Amino acid sequence: MAAPDRPFLPFALPQIGDDEIAEVVDTLKSGWITTGPKARRFETAFAEFLGDARLECVAVNSATAGLHLALEAAGIGPGDEVITTTHTFTATAEVVRYLGADVRLVDIDPATLNIDAAAIEAAVTPRTRAIVPVHYAGLAADMPALLAVAARHGLKVVEDAAHALPATSRGALVGTLASDAAVFSFYANKTITTGEGGMLVTRDPALARRARVMRLHGMSRDAFDRFTATVPSWYYEIVAPGFKYNLTDIAAALGLHQLKRAHEFQQRRARLAALYDEAFAGMPLVTPPHAPAGELHAWHLYVVRLGDDAGVSRDRFIERLFEQGIGCSVHYIPLHLHPYWRDRYGLQPASFPHSQHAYERMASLPLYPGMRDADVQRVADAVRVALRG
Repeated sequence: MAAPDRPFLPFALPQIGDDEIAEVVDTLKSGWITTGPKARRFETAFAEFLGDARLECVAVNSATAGLHLALEAAGIGPGDEVITTTHTFTATAEVVRYLGADVRLVDIDPATLNIDAAAIEAAVTPRTRAIVPVHYAGLAADMPALLAVAARHGLKVVEDAAHALPATSRGALVGTLASDAAVFSFYANKTITTGEGGMLVTRDPALARRARVMRLHGMSRDAFDRFTATVPSWYYEIVAPGFKYNLTDIAAALGLHQLKRAHEFQQRRARLAALYDEAFAGMPLVTPPHAPAGELHAWHLYVVRLGDDAGVSRDRFIERLFEQGIGCSVHYIPLHLHPYWRDRYGLQPASFPHSQHAYERMASLPLYPGMRDADVQRVADAVRVALRG
C-alpha cells in the first residue's frame, strides 16, 4: 500500500466548492428540500447550458431512472427488443427488462470502444423498437451512422449519455442531437455531480410530459405544484402506475453550481489526459482514442489497454498499481460475461470479440479535476513499475 508520505490516490474524487456548499445550506434553511424550486432551476439551467430552447429537461434521481422513463415514454414494452452495447454498465440494459422487453447486445468498434453501427444494423429484427447507444468514457458515439440506421428501420434512439457532458458530435453537444432522448448521469464520479442524480433531455413534448408524470408515482400534478399554488390545490389523480424517480432540491443545489463549472472541469480533464498521453509514449500501452478534430471529448474516463508485449496480465497490473497506492478500476466487465445476461440470452465471448479483447487488457486510471500534474506523473511512474514488475 501507499507509504505514509504518499497517500492513496483515488480513482475518482468529486470537486465540490464553496458555492455548492452554500447553495446546499441555503436549501436546508429554505424548508424545501425535496423536489421544488431548485430542481426546476436546474432543469432550466441545463437546457440553457445545452443552448437549445426547444429542449425539455426532466431532473431525475439517477441516469438509470432517466433511461427507464425515456424508454417507457417511447412505448417500449413486452415483446419488443432494444439494441445496446455489451460494453457498458448493466443499468443501460436492465431498464429494458424492467419494461418486459428483451435486450439485444452487440459488439463495439475496437478503436473507439463505442457501439458499432454496422453491428446494430446486422442485429435488427422485426421485434426491434429502439437503440440505446453509450458514449463510452466521454467520447461521442458515431451518431450520424446510428441515427441513419434508426431512420432506415423506424427505431427510437435513447442515448445513454452518462459519460458525455459536455461531449460533442458534429459540432453539437450531446443532448442536442436528433435522437428521441438523451440521459445524463450526475453520480459521484461523473463529469459533474449531484451525488446521485440524472437528467432526461428531449425535444418531444409528449415524451417529456409522460416522463414527468411517471417520475413521481403517475400523479397528475407534482408536489411542488400542489403545495405552492395560491388557491387550494390538494387534489390530484393517479393516471398511471408510476415510479419514485424525482431529484431533490438538495441534489439540484449541487447541480446548479457544478453545471457552471462543466467546461472548466472538461478543460482540466483534457489537460490531464494530454499529460497521460505524453507520459505513456513508448510504453506498451494503447492510450484512449481522442475526439475528432473540432469535437469535445468529455474525458469522464482515461482507459488504457495493455499491449500484447506488456508482459503482465491486466489483473496483476492493477494489483501492482494498488500496491503503490494508485486507485483504478475496469470499465467494464462486459454484460455478456455476467451470469444474468449470459444465461438469459445464451451469450458467448466469441460473439463479442472486440469487447472481450478490450476487457481483458483495460484499466481505468485516476482522472478528476482536482488531480495535480504531479499526480499524473506519480501514476505514470507506478504504471512503469507495474509493467516492469
